[in-house]
Formats: sequence, C-alpha cells, structure tokens
Amino acid sequence: MKTLSLLLITVALLAGCASSKSGDVYSRDQARREQTVRMGLVESVREVLVEGTKSPVGTMAGAAVGGIAGSTLGHGKGSALTAVIGAVAGGLAGAAIEEGVTRRQALEITVRLDNGQFLAIVQEGDAAEFRAGDRVRLLSTGGETRVTR
Repeated sequence: MKTLSLLLITVALLAGCASSKSGDVYSRDQARREQTVRMGLVESVREVLVEGTKSPVGTMAGAAVGGIAGSTLGHGKGSALTAVIGAVAGGLAGAAIEEGVTRRQALEITVRLDNGQFLAIVQEGDAAEFRAGDRVRLLSTGGETRVTR
C-alpha cells in the first residue's frame, strides 16, 4: 500500500512539473513585457512531439519507490540486494515515466513573413487551429516566439 501511495504522489508531482507551450498561455514572467509583432502567412503545419522533461525528480522518486519495494523481498543480505536492484530499476522506470507523462503533442508552423523571410515555430496546439494560407501574428520576446491569430 505504501508503494502505491508513493507512486501516486510521484505521478502527481511529475504532472505538476509540466508547463504549457501553447501560443495562448503566458507565464507570470511573460506578462506585461513588450513584444515584437510580425505578420505573415502560414505556409505549412505539421504535428510533432515535444519531448518530456528529464529532471532528477522522476529518477529519484522511482528509485525511492523501487528501493522500498525491493527491500520487502528476501531477508538480510538478500533484502539489501533486492533493495538496490529495486532502486536502480525504479530509477530507470521513474525517469521513463517522467519523460512520457510530460511529453506533449505540438505543431511545427512554418510562416512566410511579409518581408519574405521564412520561420518555423514549434508550439503546443490543435492541428485545426492553423491552416496554410492563414494570416497570423508572430509575437517575439526574450528569444521566444509564438504564433497567434
């Protein structure tokens, strides 16, 4: 029961680490900042994946859960050995779970700016949100650009 509780807490913590990369979501730090606005036409849109986070949180949480679960097997030195094996396996599984839970569907939007320059921006969104030929705005600040209507 303790193992299941720890696993649920781990998943909840990992889900909380995810942040949106949508063109419609701003972080608190992005509010009230001046942005450069450029206009253009969407040339193409394709669905892509943004890989998930790979922080130590998933690895450590998985190792803790695996170590605890492994320590319940065997006695004496056998218990210690299965705890170590459980911790290693749990760490690997935790890292994989974190990456999978935080992985996101996204769009690669290629835009031809009014000055003729081409740019491609990757952001979260629905494929029906943008179509070739749509007139869009590109908002840029601090090295980040988002595509909006």
